[in-house]
Amino acid sequence: MEFILIGIILIFIVTYRNSSGEGIYKFIKQQATVAYDTYAPYSYKVMRDKIKELGLEYSARQYTIQVAAFAGIAGAIGYLYFYNIIIAIVYAVIAVSTIPYITYLRCKRQYSEYIFEQIQVYTTNTIMEFNTTQSFIKALEGVVESGVLEEPVLSDVKTMIALSYEKGDVSESINYMNSKYPYYMVKNMHQLFLQVTKEGAKNTEETLDNMLNDIDLLVEGVYRDRSDRKQFHRQFLIFGVSLYSLIMLIQLILGVDSYIEMLDGIMMRILVHGVVIINSYFLLKGEKYYNENVGAE
Repeated sequence: MEFILIGIILIFIVTYRNSSGEGIYKFIKQQATVAYDTYAPYSYKVMRDKIKELGLEYSARQYTIQVAAFAGIAGAIGYLYFYNIIIAIVYAVIAVSTIPYITYLRCKRQYSEYIFEQIQVYTTNTIMEFNTTQSFIKALEGVVESGVLEEPVLSDVKTMIALSYEKGDVSESINYMNSKYPYYMVKNMHQLFLQVTKEGAKNTEETLDNMLNDIDLLVEGVYRDRSDRKQFHRQFLIFGVSLYSLIMLIQLILGVDSYIEMLDGIMMRILVHGVVIINSYFLLKGEKYYNENVGAE
């Protein structure tokens, strides 16, 4: 293990010495950017660019604090579980290596929340525009011209308009939008406008007003759910991290010296590693659930 760590350090030193004299922070950032551009999926790049544009991306200081916290907590856990500095370092490195994955999950959640807000704006404004124009296409054009939409929803609405004029029918444009944004309120609104366009229904004002009320209730429920989930997430992290301290209870009962003697056995070491792995997996699964199941609808 010592040789592996020394090898990693030597590779880093040689690579850094061959660079054009940049500061170490700038060098690491450039190397990370190259790896990110090479291996990150296109959808993630689009999402992260939007998150940066919205000002939600972590600053360098926030990332530094996150790295220090992960490394410090994991290193402390590794040492207090095994009383071995090498294992503590390995645990710290593994913990820091999960930060890109957690960043990816956080980015997906923020982007999903942003898209939901844009869809809310799209449906609400399209209904209000339709009440004025009594034309689905004119309503879409009014929403685009109003400047309330942002990318990528703005481009998709423009595509809807272009498809409608090209095909002479709104069906394909509606199918396009439904497939891109399969939200309950989008499908219901489109179904109503499709019926109005095909059947020439009259006196739709009351129905549209009811739909606006439904959207308001849905959005209220979503924001309430987000608030509850944030509170639960905070409590979940506190509980998950506190589980690591159970080993201290065992050491308190057995005594530190007796515990260290037990670690000499291979099965005991495997068991203790298993405790750390299972608890860490529990935390990552909880983080994944919190960020992916945002409860939009």
